[in-house]
Amino acid sequence: MADSDEVVIGTGCSQDQFFNPVLTMGYQVAAILVLSHACQLVLKFIPGPIAQLLAGFVIGPSGISNIDAIKKFFFQAFATDYYETMAMYARIIIMFLIGLEFDVPYLIRNFKRASVIALGGCVTSTIFAFAITSFIYEETAAEGNRYLMACMIAVVLSNSGSPLVIRMAADLKFATTDVGRLAISSSLIGDFYAVGLLVIISRNKKEKSKTWFSDAFIALLIIVAVVVANIYVTKLMNRRNRNKKYLSNIEVCIILGIIFGAAMGVESIGYSSIYACFFFGSLFPRGGKTMRTLLIKLTYTIHNFIFPIYFGYAGFKADLSFVYKHIWRIGIIVLVILLSIGGKITGTLAACHSLKTPLNEGVLLAFLMNLKCHVDLVAMTVGQQNAMVASQTFFSLMICSVVISSIISGPLIAFLVRRESNTLGYNHVALEWQDPDSELRILACVHSPRPVPTMVGIMATSRGSEHVPLTPYLMHLIELPHKIKSKKKKAHPQDEVEELIDEDDYGGNDVVEINEAVDDFTAETGVMIHQAKTVAPFTSMFKDVCEFAEDVRASIIILPFHKHQRIDGKLESDKVGIRTTNQKLLRSARCSVAILLDRGLTAGVIKASGSDSLQNVVTLFFGGPDDREALGLSKRLGSHRHINLTVIRFVSAEAPSNQNVEVNVAHKEEDVLMAISDDQKDSELDSIVLTDFYNRYVTSGRVGYIEKRVENGTETSSYLRDILDMYTLFIVGNGGRRRSSITIGINDWEECPELGPVGDLLASSDFDASGSVLIVQQHRDKNDDDDDNDDSYR
Repeated sequence: MADSDEVVIGTGCSQDQFFNPVLTMGYQVAAILVLSHACQLVLKFIPGPIAQLLAGFVIGPSGISNIDAIKKFFFQAFATDYYETMAMYARIIIMFLIGLEFDVPYLIRNFKRASVIALGGCVTSTIFAFAITSFIYEETAAEGNRYLMACMIAVVLSNSGSPLVIRMAADLKFATTDVGRLAISSSLIGDFYAVGLLVIISRNKKEKSKTWFSDAFIALLIIVAVVVANIYVTKLMNRRNRNKKYLSNIEVCIILGIIFGAAMGVESIGYSSIYACFFFGSLFPRGGKTMRTLLIKLTYTIHNFIFPIYFGYAGFKADLSFVYKHIWRIGIIVLVILLSIGGKITGTLAACHSLKTPLNEGVLLAFLMNLKCHVDLVAMTVGQQNAMVASQTFFSLMICSVVISSIISGPLIAFLVRRESNTLGYNHVALEWQDPDSELRILACVHSPRPVPTMVGIMATSRGSEHVPLTPYLMHLIELPHKIKSKKKKAHPQDEVEELIDEDDYGGNDVVEINEAVDDFTAETGVMIHQAKTVAPFTSMFKDVCEFAEDVRASIIILPFHKHQRIDGKLESDKVGIRTTNQKLLRSARCSVAILLDRGLTAGVIKASGSDSLQNVVTLFFGGPDDREALGLSKRLGSHRHINLTVIRFVSAEAPSNQNVEVNVAHKEEDVLMAISDDQKDSELDSIVLTDFYNRYVTSGRVGYIEKRVENGTETSSYLRDILDMYTLFIVGNGGRRRSSITIGINDWEECPELGPVGDLLASSDFDASGSVLIVQQHRDKNDDDDDNDDSYR
């Protein structure tokens, strides 16, 4: 490193001066990463992103950089330009990834709610900003345009740093909740509001204001051109790499080169590229190897390196050293922080009240909207570079206020999330009680490519009507060999796992076939399936599946049966570990679980929703919570335009005629009434659920209904054999080990008790069925009084 006496400030610089800032930046980045991890280990109540902000704050001029030797090392001549360039490149790639990962359909469905919440806080904060501008202008002895200062303060108070909100939500594990997704959408709209103010700030000069229309048109043209180019480039690369797992590094560099080139073009015109990069990502073609490869290459690197550096640099910029000489300046920082928090709380709570959002969620949203360190820092940089306000004190005070406000809000958010764990935590609602028009979050697991077509077909048809929101996940379960169990990897989104393990050793060519099936399905139906992967020994694989299901708030997990059907129609057993995993998940999962026996190699298979064929599906109802859950899933299936659903209810022929349990249609007012055979809780619930189902679906002609009276299991088995070839999918509840007169005799030859008596019959090798079978188990608490399942098989 060059000695401080050798530094020459002027038009030229020595070779050492060129390399030293880069070397210094490397040391600074390393220090931020180490210190942020240390903060997380010592101060466990501080979320990760806040620990990174705090690390930068400690390393910066507000902390140890007050020491002369460290200050000379971190603040060399020309270093500032390197830091700002690094931050700009980080913003470009971060916003592009946010766009790639963003749930655009959710924003479209909830645009009004997100806009009201975002604008409520932004408008209130802007009013507060203009109210204190004159005071701050005088106190900081500023010179320049007061209106531009007011706009910059408005950016500081109103901005909601979307990268920080996204990382906080992910770190505290509520990003997939409705509150988390609403907060992310609102923060992006708040950023858009702040970017609008930033445009006003950056286009203030007369020579720029004259060409603002032509410059804006050029910027828009660049964005549209890149979005269109991405569509064609993606199609080309998907075709070129059809038989490969992922794109090559060169092809990824070409795509990123287009993004960076366009972003720099927008920046050179005088506009911020923040939202241009977000549009590049959010409008990028979904599905295919190109999208999957970009997520794999970017997610791990950005989440583990670029985010810590970006947040750390934001904290590094805060300089409280000048406050020590003028204590009164602390009052300005406190005032700005209080108005920032107060403006967000006032505006957000007012918006939440108008939307009838609960108060506790409104308070959490208000503090999330107060996270900053994004557009506000860009606004300060633009203001300093263009000398819009001649007061270094003003810029330093604003940057300190931004960083300290976020550092204060972070632990408060963590406290609120932990306090509201009952609301924000994983609270499973059985399909039995869900509105069929509500969002369905479903997790399907596969060990091999064989059941993938049927799995994704069931996921697509489970949404019912095409306007119903569907969030499907497909997890590839890979056995970890015994010799390297000590290096076990946890369940991650597929993008992170690929960076950690050798794909050729884990999953092999199965990955290509699975991805190909998913891509074909997405291209045909337009349904985007989120892929994940876990590598673990069979003994503990269920833990990763359970954890992932809770993280994504899955309503139901669909597992493959441990046997598959051969060409000759016989069932062949797979690895014993698959059955072990299924049994443990049936016992441990905190949501409903279904096991799929796929007979896709024969006549019956659920087709993709883009198929023109009509699939005949039957739901067998014997009574009990598992059958009601199966019926809840069938409600959604029955609403799909390619599904012809029939519900068959089995009742005992011994039921007294005056207490019969069948559904009776009353002519008066066209109501459907049901007499209850007994006072038991399950029977009452069965009657209520079936009555509602009959009224909503059967009377309208959307679903067929058959009531079959049988005396014992032999008659039940005989009837099931008679209808084997009539349906492509049989749906039945697990039923546990409960004894019933209409299933007595079925259990005598059970092979797989985890499927329940009827499911085991339909899945048996002696039962020559052509249709696939889906056995559903409803989640019930372990202390549930009516849970009479025998766990011996588990």
